[in-house]
Amino acid sequence: MMPRPIKRKSNAGISLLEIMVVLAIIALVVGLAAPRVMENFGRAKSTVAETQMNNVKGALQLFYIDVGRYPSEAEGLEALLRQPSGASDWKGPYLDRGEDIEDPWGRVFLYRSPGKEAPFNLSTYGRDGHPGGTREDSDIVL
Repeated sequence: MMPRPIKRKSNAGISLLEIMVVLAIIALVVGLAAPRVMENFGRAKSTVAETQMNNVKGALQLFYIDVGRYPSEAEGLEALLRQPSGASDWKGPYLDRGEDIEDPWGRVFLYRSPGKEAPFNLSTYGRDGHPGGTREDSDIVL
């Protein structure tokens, strides 16, 4: 015996109006959530920058222990990757990659030696790359 075919109602299915309502709800949720997600993403980059700066600070302190001084401004943070001339006790590299001396926005950290109140200052200008700013664009100084 053959199974009977299932009869469908002629008005069964999803109307265009129902699809439009669902799409409008999805667009509303995305529109409300996207700015907050982007703000958290920007904050995460600032946190990553602080962590990277602490790693560079540790590398600078190891350099100091080995060489007896911090790298000069002329030598810069490159001294953590390649032996500078005149640093015979250098036991580096103190960082694994060249990207380790860059902030999350792709710019090399600003290094000043001697610093204003410390042996050195390490900073980044944030997302915009200019002094000052707020939120993601604010300066991070270590």
